[in-house]
Amino acid sequence: MTKHTRNTMSLRARLLTGTVAAAALGAGTFGAISANAAEPAPAPAAAAAAHPRDLTQSTHLTIDAATRAAQAALDAAESENQRVTVAVVDRNGNTVVTLRGDGAGPQSYESAVRKAFTAVSWNAPTSELAERLKSAPNLKDIPGTLFLAGGAPVAAKGAPVAGIGVAGAPSGALDEKFAQAGVAALAR
Repeated sequence: MTKHTRNTMSLRARLLTGTVAAAALGAGTFGAISANAAEPAPAPAAAAAAHPRDLTQSTHLTIDAATRAAQAALDAAESENQRVTVAVVDRNGNTVVTLRGDGAGPQSYESAVRKAFTAVSWNAPTSELAERLKSAPNLKDIPGTLFLAGGAPVAAKGAPVAGIGVAGAPSGALDEKFAQAGVAALAR
């Protein structure tokens, strides 16, 4: 072997050795990363429990009860050939169920929801609340409310738990009569 061949081999040997060393180092690093990735994540910190004095409970109608009430109101309206929409909202004013009767006008959906919301918000029939507008006309400016007859509250132990709103009959008195039929269905 000549000196040039030894230097060339030596360079090749060095490159080969460096490549093998880099590959081994890379494999070890990859293995360490893979091993770390496979470790389970630490458990999240336990949520702090609230003290019972800081909690309150509220009562809500079940979906079955809300549907039964809405159907009773719609049936009462249909028995008098009235085309209405019935809405039942929970204590927080969220719509639980809405039934739009055949032929009910397009405005009746929103009106029924707003009447139900108004009834549960004040725990009073909306016909009574409409009378309050005479002494407090700004009530009508509260968002989401509608101070027209046709909304009836549902209460449990004196506290409002839902509202039933009916809209679409030719008078608010009829709408409210049908809403009350929904409330009555819950008492059975």
